[in-house]
Amino acid sequence: MSPTREAPSASGLTEILTLAELISSSVKDVMAEYTAAGSCLPSLSSTAQGPFDSAESLATRPKLVKAIRTLDAACAQLVFTVGSPEHVMFNKSHAGIQEPTCLLIATDAKIADHLLDKPDGLHADELSRLSGIDSGRLARVLRLLCTRHCFTEVKPNVFANNRLSMKLLSTDSTSSFVGHVADVDGRAFTALNAALKEPTGGSAFMREFGCKLFEFYRLPEQKERATRFNQGMIAYASINGAGLLSQVYPWASLPTDAVVCDVGGGYGHITIDLLKKFPQLKIVVQDLPEVIEEGKKILEASKDFDSSLTGRVQHIPLDFFVESPVEGCDIYHLAHIVHDWPTAECKKILDNIRKVVKPSSRLLINESVMQYAAPQDGDSGDHEKVAPEPLLPNYGMGRVRPYAQDLNMMVLFDAQERTLTEFIEMGETSGFEFVKLWELGETGLLEFKPKA
Repeated sequence: MSPTREAPSASGLTEILTLAELISSSVKDVMAEYTAAGSCLPSLSSTAQGPFDSAESLATRPKLVKAIRTLDAACAQLVFTVGSPEHVMFNKSHAGIQEPTCLLIATDAKIADHLLDKPDGLHADELSRLSGIDSGRLARVLRLLCTRHCFTEVKPNVFANNRLSMKLLSTDSTSSFVGHVADVDGRAFTALNAALKEPTGGSAFMREFGCKLFEFYRLPEQKERATRFNQGMIAYASINGAGLLSQVYPWASLPTDAVVCDVGGGYGHITIDLLKKFPQLKIVVQDLPEVIEEGKKILEASKDFDSSLTGRVQHIPLDFFVESPVEGCDIYHLAHIVHDWPTAECKKILDNIRKVVKPSSRLLINESVMQYAAPQDGDSGDHEKVAPEPLLPNYGMGRVRPYAQDLNMMVLFDAQERTLTEFIEMGETSGFEFVKLWELGETGLLEFKPKA
């Protein structure tokens, strides 16, 4: 053993003490931020919404963001350090199977809806009557979720909503996202081990379902799942800071009638929200025909959209692999698109955009920007500061969502999230020059311009 290295037992004890200090200081930071805002943090058992529950509101408090991220990382690392390794691994192996399945059961049965405005809760027998699921079995499913702090068991076999389960209301797009991940993603994940052993490659989803994800959602019998997926993408955009798009990029500096083309924009919720704050813009939403038609209907039915702005939105069908988007737009916006595809397919999308840009156009790619879990020598290209020791440099469990999503991309599409270096290299091969990385909540907004 190196004489300069601590003995394992001493190092471990030093580490947990440092972790405890990080937790204590971060808790104080959280308290200070809420106090400064003149707000209180609702208890977990409450169904009240907190002042910083949304990604957009949280981003206004960068010190709070850092404190929460540090708490996520330090609490998990502390538990993993002091716990019995076999217990930790047993818990990990079960959490990835049991909890998503229980969440799927709860969302499909609309348990949170049944418990809405019932602070005293409902007995499992009543929930059984409402859901059609056996009372004893349903109680056991809900009890596991309660043990993981989703729902509350107020009395034996009597369950109520809490702050977490309120996100499972059928009117909340988070519920759709949870259902999609627990259902379709969950089934595909069971095929990942076998798919990785295939010499020809391919996605685990293809192995499990026999077709590609977007082909699957176009099947007539999968219409309900397709609707759930598209609704879930609204929640996915929200948690990744889509609401911050208007705050981060200098939209006000664009000329009147500047055109923002939302390539693969789904229902257009991201850029239409942008238009509400910058009505001098024009928006073109482009996606597959069936998605575009649904997006039109949603916009027409929207109660919070100023009808006077309707003429500033166009919905135009596009297959971005074989067609170029509308020519000569000022901004081409790709939100969580390129992570769906291997690099060769991404190049086709970017090449088709490159054909129609003008010299002043900008390409904005909104995606997670990955960091390594290992220390890096010199400039690693990471867009965030390295976490304080003894946390992992990438904040470990405090920033685990992009890494989980990276595996989702592998499972669903044989695709990936990317590092900043990988984004820059990919842009260059299609004739785009990297300009700047804008911080956008948990993701980054990468700005490119056409190379001269």
